[in-house]
Amino acid sequence: MSSSVSVAGAANDRIGALKEREQVAERLLEASARHSFDPDTELDWDAPFEDGKWFWPPELCSLYDTPLWNHMSQEQRIELSKHESASLASVGIWFEVILMQLLMRHIYDIDPTSRHVRYALTETADECRHSMMFARLVGKYGTPVYRPSRLHHNLARVMKTISTTPGSFTATLLVEEILDWMQRQTFPDERIQPLVRGVTRIHVVEEARHVRYAREELRRQMATAPRWEAGLTRLMSGETARVVAMSLISPQVYASVGLDPAYALQQVRNSPHRQQVMRRSSQRLTDFLDEIGVLRGPAKALWRSSGLLG
Repeated sequence: MSSSVSVAGAANDRIGALKEREQVAERLLEASARHSFDPDTELDWDAPFEDGKWFWPPELCSLYDTPLWNHMSQEQRIELSKHESASLASVGIWFEVILMQLLMRHIYDIDPTSRHVRYALTETADECRHSMMFARLVGKYGTPVYRPSRLHHNLARVMKTISTTPGSFTATLLVEEILDWMQRQTFPDERIQPLVRGVTRIHVVEEARHVRYAREELRRQMATAPRWEAGLTRLMSGETARVVAMSLISPQVYASVGLDPAYALQQVRNSPHRQQVMRRSSQRLTDFLDEIGVLRGPAKALWRSSGLLG
């Protein structure tokens, strides 16, 4: 009797979880219908950049408040902000291509008529527009397309091949929540170029839905994941955090503005301000991951080595 009761209870829990998942997806679909944007028509791509305005908040630039920053001219600082913004946009495309592949893997075996799958496809359409928007922004800048190192590019190839389902959603949140925090500092800032503010505003509004979708699904996945899957998810999350943190700003941005990349990187690594920015950008995420059991065991050491966890 007790065995049949436990089986029935597990079945009821699964039905309840699926019903909740559908309800969340329905609300997100309604929000998407109300607040989705076409960057090609929403933004003025032909307007020239304004003299003296930043391309990224100076406080979020990697060299801010370092001895090297203090010796740079204002023009060189602003130029660095453009190249760092281009690096974030370029790497953002790389991240989003990975996330779209992981999302497609997630829905491969799920009922295609469900609202959960319908929202996943809606999110993929959002991410396609975001990637094209970021690419157009980099083209407008006229900077190089900054790519991750070959090592990190290939590590990501391995990660998206072996990732667990909860691992995929952890990676999604890692990228989305860090960039979201930075962009929330950017779009209201009147010191920033209007086009950059417009791009970050669109991304923040639409990514809020993506974060909700990923958080709700990750919470469900971690509650039911087998021990081996939860353990692998924790380890992969720590390694992904390390790769993401190292990839945001390409060392080549420093050479592009006339700085020695090795010396600039040393300044960044030794910067208390930069360390604080990186921890603040991920604090909301790490609090959530700690709550649902992702930040446990050896994973914590990897997270600390990434600089995203104090």
